[in-house]
Amino acid sequence: MQIIKVEATPKLPKLMRVAAYARVSSGKEAMLHSLSAQVDYYSKFIGRNPRWEYAGVYVDEAVTGTKDSRPGFQKMLAEARSGNISLIITKSISRFARNTVTVLNSVRELKSLEVDIFFEEQNIHSLSAEGELMLTILASYAQEESLSASENQKWRVRKNFQDGKPWNANLLGYHLVDGVLTIIPEEAKLVKAIFADYLSGMGVVAIVKKLRTQGIKISKGGISCMLRNEKFQGDMLLQKTFVADHISKRKVMNVGQLPQFYVADSHEPIIDKATFAAVQTEIARRSEKQKSRPKAEARYPFTGLIRCGKCGAPYRRKHANAGGKYEKIVWICDTFNVLGKAVCDSQQIPDDILEAKVAEAGGVGNISQIQVPGHYCLAFTLKDDSSVEVKWSHPSRSQSWTPEMKEAARQRQIDRMKAKEI
Repeated sequence: MQIIKVEATPKLPKLMRVAAYARVSSGKEAMLHSLSAQVDYYSKFIGRNPRWEYAGVYVDEAVTGTKDSRPGFQKMLAEARSGNISLIITKSISRFARNTVTVLNSVRELKSLEVDIFFEEQNIHSLSAEGELMLTILASYAQEESLSASENQKWRVRKNFQDGKPWNANLLGYHLVDGVLTIIPEEAKLVKAIFADYLSGMGVVAIVKKLRTQGIKISKGGISCMLRNEKFQGDMLLQKTFVADHISKRKVMNVGQLPQFYVADSHEPIIDKATFAAVQTEIARRSEKQKSRPKAEARYPFTGLIRCGKCGAPYRRKHANAGGKYEKIVWICDTFNVLGKAVCDSQQIPDDILEAKVAEAGGVGNISQIQVPGHYCLAFTLKDDSSVEVKWSHPSRSQSWTPEMKEAARQRQIDRMKAKEI
């Protein structure tokens, strides 16, 4: 009998996969340098611990902590859900998120995945017994701090308005110098040309097309807003919009919720008051004329569902060749329809073909979006988040002919044969 001693091989402890999250709340150079320093610090900090395995540093630049759409944050959560992260290190609760709901929802989700979060400044582990209680208190404090900063900013903005001063200036023809709107001569020429073109009878779309030929990109909405903006006649209406709340930071139109301040002759005008008044009269005249036209209220199954893959504009339903022999219903990119092929080289899709391809994909009720990435191609995003790409083609002309069209063609051929015999 032979006895062999087998030496025990110690089992190495499993390394903990550790990641870090860093964020700055401004796009200024100094802040972005701070972000770079944080990334370097966390990379070295994690690498020095022999029991940890580096799982990345996730960052967000120039995004506030009040929004849930931070790409770095979302990517980190996705990795945690996939089981690739065991511990997340971050500087503080306010760096993680300033919204109490966001903090607690994220912490509780990660806790259910057994992922710990360590907040350095507060010295708290989210998986500890007292972790969630302390987090609730501190996150509420962070949110109140965010609210306080927001209210202070609102006070400064409204104080400026009460003093007749604009808060910022993002307006063609002007820039802000020491709180006063000051004319930019080259841009002012363009503003004058737009007002003159409108008074000469050109429509907004025609003006947009003209500017595009000059290499100037302005949207229809941009032109419409310019023609109504009192700042071009030297006056200012302040507080047209306001921020709804410090969480969403969503701007809403001020239609009486807050006081407004009208400052007459606050700066040098680009458009004289008589011309500006004439433009407002012409806008009202055209608007009234448009209202008198009967409008179809129909909303079709594909309305709002189709997007152009080239320019991102929505597709809309249209009668092509209306009143003609080849009249048909198509879906067409709004940019292509308004500004032409030179701006968006997209393709119109016959309504019957679109219906057939949608039916192949499971029906309109099964689809959340349709993209048109290129010619003869449709990309369907289904409601279960899966995607399907299909090809299509125009049917042969003979398939699209009605019996009357076929008879007319036959008669023409007979007439040609008779003429040839003669």
